[in-house]
Amino acid sequence: MLSPGQTVQLRVEKPAVGGRMIARVDGQIVFVGGAIPGERVTATIERVAKGLAYAQTIAVDEPSPSRRPATSDPLCGGCLYAHIAYDHQRHIKSLIVADAFARIARLDLPAEVDVAPSPEEGYRMRARLHVRGGRIGFFREGTHDLCDPRQTGQLLAASCDVLDRVSAGLRSLRIEQAVREIELSENVDASQRVVHVDLVSPVDARALAKAMSGEGLTPGPHVTDTLTIDGHAIRLQRHVLAFFQGNRYLLRNLVAHVVSQVPTGASVIDLYAGAGLFSVSSSAARSARVTAVEGDRFAAADLKANVLAAGGSVDVVHAPVETFVARARGARATMIVDPPRTGMSREAVEGVIALDPSRVVYVSCDVATLARDARRFVDAGYRIVRIDAFDMFPNTPHVETVVVMDRASSYGT
Repeated sequence: MLSPGQTVQLRVEKPAVGGRMIARVDGQIVFVGGAIPGERVTATIERVAKGLAYAQTIAVDEPSPSRRPATSDPLCGGCLYAHIAYDHQRHIKSLIVADAFARIARLDLPAEVDVAPSPEEGYRMRARLHVRGGRIGFFREGTHDLCDPRQTGQLLAASCDVLDRVSAGLRSLRIEQAVREIELSENVDASQRVVHVDLVSPVDARALAKAMSGEGLTPGPHVTDTLTIDGHAIRLQRHVLAFFQGNRYLLRNLVAHVVSQVPTGASVIDLYAGAGLFSVSSSAARSARVTAVEGDRFAAADLKANVLAAGGSVDVVHAPVETFVARARGARATMIVDPPRTGMSREAVEGVIALDPSRVVYVSCDVATLARDARRFVDAGYRIVRIDAFDMFPNTPHVETVVVMDRASSYGT
């Protein structure tokens, strides 16, 4: 049996969900970080739990042709794949999606999953950063140690400049110890940028407002974007604390793809609707009659404001998804679902199935929970007709996946 601190040589086999790669020592599975499938590496065992070992690469004995120099801290948030050539990252993510569906859902996909590429630098529009000792940064993997967000390349240089000024302001006013986290949100062209602070103790409101203002920051808690979908301008405001897709370069492509799965003039139910990204777009671009359901109060307020501004055919329901599906009646609608990383609850899945939608368009940032939920829909009589992925998180193991499932009875109609 392997033990912590032991050094081993490993032949890396394939990727695993979460960023590590799979290797074996005398049949024991080792999840190794900093490696690429096909490589031979020397690694140190970090821990062993439930018969599974976790290791970190300390030397690459036989490098992959896809290995490249990592210019950032490989254990800093957003950098776990930074040592892998970008096109190969996309290939690995395609394999991870297929493996999750085969292993968790016991389903073969209709085709190899294409992962749409993104520029690697400055893609991120939203970020949660931690504050320790007046410094602002991301956590290193598995620790509470901070790393500089600038070196990860996820944020624009201007965004990092703003964070540096906020950090300096907190220190100069001696209130940095009262701040635990900072939420950053900006629009696609970075013409608007807002921050929100999570406090661990009360501070003088005027001092905090002074630290949170200045060059590069927009007054108030909202930013606004306008996306063009099928020739229609979609204007959306969002609160800094409301969920919104985070990649500025792929945002429009993702929305256009999801909306293209909605039949013209269809009835649509959009669950976990957020600020109305898919709801307002489906109403405008596909003339759909939409019911948009959102439980978070910040996102629901944005949703109502965006629907009112658009003047489209969207009914807003501010309620948990489980509550809505338990009370709604079946309408053979097209269902769009974009749940959090934990996926849909069993009550939500069963409620959606009971509504008997003709089509389910499932948008997910976690392939494991997506595969789990897709299995439930397939068992209820749905069939996967297409699956696409978008690399919303370059240099990380995460990928945004869109699965379209139709009622088997609707085939040929």
